Amino acid sequence: MKAKFLVPLVLFLVLAGFLGLGLTLNPRLVPSPLIDKPAPEFRLSQLENPDGYVSLADMRGKVWLLNIWASWCAACLQEHPVLIDLARQQVVPIVGLNYKDGRDDAIGWLHKHGDPYTTSVMDADGRVGIDYGVYGVPETFLIDQAGMIRYKHIGPVTPEAVRDLILPKIAELKRAG
Repeated sequence: MKAKFLVPLVLFLVLAGFLGLGLTLNPRLVPSPLIDKPAPEFRLSQLENPDGYVSLADMRGKVWLLNIWASWCAACLQEHPVLIDLARQQVVPIVGLNYKDGRDDAIGWLHKHGDPYTTSVMDADGRVGIDYGVYGVPETFLIDQAGMIRYKHIGPVTPEAVRDLILPKIAELKRAG
């Protein structure tokens, strides 16, 4: 009879344990099924030259970053100085994928805040973002010489992430390359 009353308490404690465990996890470490898989193909118009196109094939043979961003994204503004600093180091090309944004808004935003991108492309309908499994902006992918995704950073890139994760992975890929 007493055990019958303990069942809800045990269930509550088990659920509270799972919740407590979930609260200790880093939400930026969402596993991506695309890691170590070929990057999805794309061919998109350039942001400032709508008649020019950039594709995944154009980046083959290079280690590079694909940064998903938008002018309406507050977190993108937060990471932007970090990307500007990284671009000044000229370690890798940084391709900006402007996500679900207006062309004029995106161009104006880059002119106002600086442009860290080797080139920027428009993903106005978000189809390429869906192919890359984008949860939201900003997200950044490190892609190797063979077009394989080697790292995905969710959320704003921080100086610590560049120093501790991204630059070491870039160096490792260039050595292996």
